[in-house]
Amino acid sequence: MTTAQSTIDVDVPLSTAYNQWTQLESFPHFMSGVESVTQLDDARTHWVTSIGGVTREFDAQITDQVPDDHVTWHSVGELDQGGTVAFEPVGPETTRVSLTLDWDPSGFAEKAGAALQIDDGLVRGDLERFKKFIEERGTEEGGWRGEIRGGASTDPTQDATGLDPSI
Repeated sequence: MTTAQSTIDVDVPLSTAYNQWTQLESFPHFMSGVESVTQLDDARTHWVTSIGGVTREFDAQITDQVPDDHVTWHSVGELDQGGTVAFEPVGPETTRVSLTLDWDPSGFAEKAGAALQIDDGLVRGDLERFKKFIEERGTEEGGWRGEIRGGASTDPTQDATGLDPSI
């Protein structure tokens, strides 16, 4: 298993940084190699990536998510990939974002990139583009404030019956 990680401070409040990160379909705007992300439900996503000439489609499951704290996920199927993004307030208008990706590289290009630690630079570049994206906007596109524990969602807009109480 290979790990790449990086941390960056973004000049937006904690909830703004976290809320924007929950808008997974915006990832192609700042994540290199991500062509599309489709939110299937609260905890499942479908990804299309193209990195180093290798195109992949896979599903991922969010396994743990706590608002304004972290999101942890893992791929579903033969691709072995996962990670965590953590959010920490540094001040009222600054948030530290730490991204850790774990995966099992396959093929010569991926194994060579991992051996040369090129992947840390890619993760750093993704965080730098996220910083620019959110700071230029100044506000999030939306946000999901539910929690996920063990892959099961707790949506704050629903009561214990699973129905939206505002209806």
